[in-house]
Amino acid sequence: MSFEAMYQEKRTSAAEAVRQVRDGDFIIVPTGVGEPPALLTALSEQRLDFRDVKVAQILAVRKYAYIDPETTQHVRHVAFFYGGATRAGGQAGWIDFIPNYFSEIPRMIERGQIPADVVFSMASPMDEEGFFSLSLGADYTMAGVAKARAVVLEVNPNVPFAFGDCRVHVSKVAALVESSEPVLEVGLPVIGPVQEAIGKHVAERIDDGSTLQIGYGGIPDAVVMQLTHKHDLGIHTEMIGDGILSLVESGAVTNRRKNYLPGKSVATFALGSRKLYQYMHRNPALEMHPVNFTNDPALAGLNDNLVSINATLQIDLLGQCGSESLGLSPYSGTGGQSDFVRAANRSRGGKSFIVLPSTAKGDAISRIVPVLSPGTHVSTSKNDISHVVTEYGVAQLRGKSAKQRALELIGIAHPAFRGELTDQARSMRIL
Repeated sequence: MSFEAMYQEKRTSAAEAVRQVRDGDFIIVPTGVGEPPALLTALSEQRLDFRDVKVAQILAVRKYAYIDPETTQHVRHVAFFYGGATRAGGQAGWIDFIPNYFSEIPRMIERGQIPADVVFSMASPMDEEGFFSLSLGADYTMAGVAKARAVVLEVNPNVPFAFGDCRVHVSKVAALVESSEPVLEVGLPVIGPVQEAIGKHVAERIDDGSTLQIGYGGIPDAVVMQLTHKHDLGIHTEMIGDGILSLVESGAVTNRRKNYLPGKSVATFALGSRKLYQYMHRNPALEMHPVNFTNDPALAGLNDNLVSINATLQIDLLGQCGSESLGLSPYSGTGGQSDFVRAANRSRGGKSFIVLPSTAKGDAISRIVPVLSPGTHVSTSKNDISHVVTEYGVAQLRGKSAKQRALELIGIAHPAFRGELTDQARSMRIL
């Protein structure tokens, strides 16, 4: 049978395709805009027909009707990372959460620690060899494809065909659904003067020829905006977005000086504009790979001069970062922060930057604290932390004593809180 004949045989409606799901199944869905809207809408509409089905995803960007506290006995969301669509449900307790390092989710699927009965994913149109590209989210989805009983793809001509280990053959697919709506676009975060000041401190410490991992958020993007004058930067990251695209367009990113995968930008998921998705299409300078390749500290750390830039919510005087909860209340997840902090520590000439504004709530509270708020989820440990940056400067903690760390962090705290932090450090016998 020809590939085209196989395609036509498996082509069906979204309503029919979701019947591949059985009661008790665990459905794997890619990160962000890799989620398939037609399939998840159809699942939502039929959710009362199912029992004990779970939909697992690291970042949901749309709040589908199945994300509903009244129908969790039928279909329940399981988060690897909370976003705007799932945060309230996680905080209320009716959305489940699986703690993880992003890089290790594929291994957890391979070992059966996370089930993968069905995969729902967006995909590019099929090529002449019968392959689809899961370019928007290779992440852990490729591990799900290898394990699943049924792979269901939503094929959309607006999804780019990217190179790398992100292809699925039509012979591995149980059902195909066609859609043509534009891929969801996610704009750049708002950058204010505080973010700009932090970005300047970081950008000054990034050398020509560095390879970058850039997290999502106003501060990482503020760094990006100040790197357009750099030369021969490389990209080895988890997320490719419009900030990185701007560096490519400015000529700052060439990947020429990368010693690991030279000439290639490497990422595991995409989140940005239509312009970004068009840039990704059959671009030989870009490869999309599973997250156990992009984020594995041992592999990412093979890049010399790897620079990681990630944000946190709170940090204590020892350097423990609470990046994913507000005290007991969950907010996001570990994601790839710890992966890339460790990768940068392994890299020859590597640097990791944890960035945060010095205060919150209109300068009412300090984000640099003696101890983390009770219940805070620690994302990056005191043993891994290196550079911490606020709008007041850079604290270099790696290799420093507890006393030295406290002094460094107090020095970049908001001036209004430095005296109080000093007194608290003394009472804790750190100073």
